Amino acid sequence: MDMAVGVVWIIRDAKPGHFSQCEGLTNALLEIVPGLRVETLHRLPLAQLLKTLLTRHLPPEIESLRDKGTPDLLIAAGHATHFTLLVLGWLLGAKTLLLMKPSLPCQLFDLCLIPAHDQPAEADNIICTQGALNPMRPGIKKSGQGVILIGGPSKHHRWDDHRLMQQLEGITQSSAIHWTLTTSRRTPASTHSRIGALKAVELIPFESTAPGWVAEQLAGAEYVWVTEDSVSMIYEALTAGCAVGILNVPRVADKPNRLVRGLSALVEQGQVRIYSDTDDLSLQHPAQVFNEAQRCAQMIIDRGWL
Repeated sequence: MDMAVGVVWIIRDAKPGHFSQCEGLTNALLEIVPGLRVETLHRLPLAQLLKTLLTRHLPPEIESLRDKGTPDLLIAAGHATHFTLLVLGWLLGAKTLLLMKPSLPCQLFDLCLIPAHDQPAEADNIICTQGALNPMRPGIKKSGQGVILIGGPSKHHRWDDHRLMQQLEGITQSSAIHWTLTTSRRTPASTHSRIGALKAVELIPFESTAPGWVAEQLAGAEYVWVTEDSVSMIYEALTAGCAVGILNVPRVADKPNRLVRGLSALVEQGQVRIYSDTDDLSLQHPAQVFNEAQRCAQMIIDRGWL
């Protein structure tokens, strides 16, 4: 067994977005604790968990992983990971950290990192975050480089091609910035055809992009406009150090949902701006660096867990 400064295990499910949150936090921890060992394992099936609880014997693959170093901290995201996190935390004597508002009582976990839009209760084992954590980092910014990210209809948002095109024309016609625009799986075909008519934009459909392409573009961009429905992209653009604007899309209901509450908080703090026909369309970088993963990682270190 090699003597790492500390050992962290990520317990993952099948959803890439959940793993991305865990990766964002562990990357930030590695920046503070360079010798940290990070291992990844998949959540255990319920039958295997019950057997592990009854026998108090770890499955061979977990035992093999422990031989490399008993974990100090277990990190997970996603409802499907809850029981694996709790069982392994109990058997291994490791701290348990969940990146979400759990479907089980928060008191069962040593620490929960919960987005503010989920309105978590105040407790010693809860850290309130702005949005979900992500692994984005600022790169070398290219002067005059901008990115436009277009989503599509969602659970909370309808779609209006005409209104979207008005905003895109306003942004691209009144700016000397070189704009690269990409779409998403949710972008309607009608939007694709209209966007193709924009003259001052380099269009890269999502079908033509490789994994990691968007992250690479955000890392090097100075300015980013994102449609309101693409909430995770808004937080990733902020973490990448971009000046961020939000393109209006119609909401399903007038009553603010939890994601809209989170965006409203960003606007009030001056972290992002909303597109307006009557205002100057220039984007300003926020006064404070936005890096929730780094902030949370430092709070974990301050607790003496690693």
